[in-house]
Amino acid sequence: MRVRNVIAIALCLMLFAAMALGSGSDSGSSSGDEREIVSASDAGSDEDRQSNSDVLEDNETADEEQVEESVAPVTIEEQVLVDQDGILIKATEYVVDDIWGDGIKLYIENNSDKTVTISCVALIVNNFMITDLFVSEVSPGNRANEVMNLSNSQLEAAGIESVGQVEIYFHVYDSTTYDTVFDSECITIQTSEYANMDTTPDDGGVELYNEGGIRIVGKTVDEDSFWGSAILLYCENNSGSNVGITVEEMSINGYMMTAYFSSTVYDGKMSMDTITILSSELEENGIETIEEVELRFHIYDADSYSTITDSDYITFSAE
Repeated sequence: MRVRNVIAIALCLMLFAAMALGSGSDSGSSSGDEREIVSASDAGSDEDRQSNSDVLEDNETADEEQVEESVAPVTIEEQVLVDQDGILIKATEYVVDDIWGDGIKLYIENNSDKTVTISCVALIVNNFMITDLFVSEVSPGNRANEVMNLSNSQLEAAGIESVGQVEIYFHVYDSTTYDTVFDSECITIQTSEYANMDTTPDDGGVELYNEGGIRIVGKTVDEDSFWGSAILLYCENNSGSNVGITVEEMSINGYMMTAYFSSTVYDGKMSMDTITILSSELEENGIETIEEVELRFHIYDADSYSTITDSDYITFSAE
């Protein structure tokens, strides 16, 4: 029962995080058209303006043709990812859906004598941790075609325009007893865009923490996210261990708040995650604008759950 409860809680948390981050990323987009301002003295004659207009149209047409030529669909080679204990998992295709976004199509065979559930412990795209909601249950002797979706909102938040590499850690367990059948090693899929993959992080912002190979940067505050408000954090882990990061004792404008934040960052990887603040709590304390935030980070070993460190209080402002 303990494993069952942990799995249920984990799935809920992942769904919560995905929805919160998705909304936060969308709200950061530009809401209006950008127009170049030109002074009257630079405007020139009607003939000049027409000539300039023709040049601009020609340039725009050339740019559009160049973009069309350069954009090619991402593909993968069909490959066996797992063949263990009667469980076969193949990656068959890279797919793009109008609603769910990018994903890896998986073919699954269960040749064991038990019904199993296949989930994902960790999903990493271009070295960024991505929230995963993949679950597939397959009874003995049966097969399934499933898609492991890559959260478009998190890809956008991480600045990933083209997926070059996907790393997967599968967790397979007995659907009846919840006993672990096996946990896979890291499985790496390289796409047709692997050679063009850009893993340069968008790590600009206010550095909040940098010790022991763990770095946390505060990037933006979004006061119109799905649940209320959200603070976007960039996390980088070069500590030598997989770590978990949570937020404790957070106050906003001097009022204590509940911080909904949990991020697991594997060694050598990065993440973009949001601290979610419920709108109801902000309203109860009469807070319309987030001006000053104070918090502490709790950092622990993601495998043993032992504490690595609890940071000092950190204060920062949003402008």
